[in-house]
Amino acid sequence: MLEVETPALAAHGVTDPHIHCIEVPGYGWLQSSPEYHMKRLLAAGSGPIYQLSRVFRHGEAGPRHNPEFTMLEWYRPGFSLEQLIDECLALLGQWLRRPNVIRPFRRLFAEVTGLDPLTCPPAALVAAAVEAGAPQGLDHRQSVDFLMATQVETALDPATLTVVTDFPGWAAALAQVREDEDGAPVARRFEIYHGGLELANGYQELTDAGEQSRRFAADNQQRAGHGDRAMAPDPHLLAALQAGLPSCSGVAMGVERLLMAIHGYRDIRQVLTFPTQRA
Repeated sequence: MLEVETPALAAHGVTDPHIHCIEVPGYGWLQSSPEYHMKRLLAAGSGPIYQLSRVFRHGEAGPRHNPEFTMLEWYRPGFSLEQLIDECLALLGQWLRRPNVIRPFRRLFAEVTGLDPLTCPPAALVAAAVEAGAPQGLDHRQSVDFLMATQVETALDPATLTVVTDFPGWAAALAQVREDEDGAPVARRFEIYHGGLELANGYQELTDAGEQSRRFAADNQQRAGHGDRAMAPDPHLLAALQAGLPSCSGVAMGVERLLMAIHGYRDIRQVLTFPTQRA
């Protein structure tokens, strides 16, 4: 596997409504992930690649977040999502000797909350989120996110590595989508948790330029609905997809969070020499 290096500062940020990039006026955006650039390399024929990089996200500060952090990201052409999950668990198993379990999002969410996130009436999901402490005004997707973060993740076994798969189709981001056994659209995506701490996020990567363009537009519609600034779609990524991204799976892993899990720390500042408060 080839190690690569891509820009920390580039002309375009991500459109993802859940991620806010840090702007550097006159120059562009600090990158929230090397994903776009690494996919351009994959489309150019790089083969399997990895990168250990510093990444940046606006407004993310707290016990589990720092605006600047370290990400390990890699891509495997020809790998299925299941193969990538196995590789991630093998890597994590070198430091976290824990049993692991794979749980579909829909089933796990329903077991903890009593609500099916894909078929439950939106009003019921919103009401459940408000009852759990969510602010007023969330839509049903935001309510699912809130319940996942505050109810489901906190219920995960701290002695187990939990792989959550088959996220709702609306949460596909840059992943492919398939239908589950009930015909509901689900994302070919996984996240790995150590207890309630998310360590890794992986996709069976979307390779369709037209679908990616539609998702960029949908992201910006969501941003507008939340009162957030629209982000220009990255034309270089779309051109790479149009040229031909090989079938591949990819994953990003938070290095500081991995260190937190290894040492049993509860605050990211315990593994940072210069957290943002004193950087």
